[in-house]
Amino acid sequence: MTRPYVLLSVAASLDGYIDDATSERLLLSNDEDFDRVDEVRAGVDAILVGANTIRADNPRLMVRSDERREKREADGLTATPIKVTITTSGDLDPNAKFFATGEVDKIVYTTDTEAAALADRLADSATVVGVGDTVTPQAVVGDLAARGVQRLMVEGGGTIHTMFLTAGLADELHLVFAPFFVGDSAAPRFVNPSAFPQDPSHRMQLAEARQIGDCVLLRYLPQHP
Repeated sequence: MTRPYVLLSVAASLDGYIDDATSERLLLSNDEDFDRVDEVRAGVDAILVGANTIRADNPRLMVRSDERREKREADGLTATPIKVTITTSGDLDPNAKFFATGEVDKIVYTTDTEAAALADRLADSATVVGVGDTVTPQAVVGDLAARGVQRLMVEGGGTIHTMFLTAGLADELHLVFAPFFVGDSAAPRFVNPSAFPQDPSHRMQLAEARQIGDCVLLRYLPQHP
């Protein structure tokens, strides 16, 4: 494979929202599923979120389990995977937890026009990579492959999931449904309106359906032509 294996991971309400419209992060999952996600994180080389997710949720994106961190280090890996983000505006805070936590590489993909200024702002907290006039998922996975990344976990948000799905770059999708509705059109959804190759004529393969407490995990495998 000339690119990493790409696994998309998302938790959503029953009506497809991944957050509400308030300033507080909406917890969609439960402790059992948080542990499952941590296990998945421990098995990849890099984790990617969009800049909006960093601004809204301020995630650490680290493997939480001491046992899993120690296992990675025993295998010659960093305790937590490489952290990756995408931004076109360059609006990132170098004090965000994404940059400030974890002795691991942080990579920021942006446009060529934003790269120099963003590199100055982030200083030594991340590697900034300009990938052209626009940032495409193809350019991102190509660069990550050159850096030795073989498994990439994409954790959102909606714009990022849409980018990877519409580009046909998703090899696996972990979709967890929470047992409630958000019902607010101002809240962000799992994906944005777009033309998806995973359409009624190209149905995804359901590889697993699992109850996780009061949530359910659906694991799908998109079919590539």
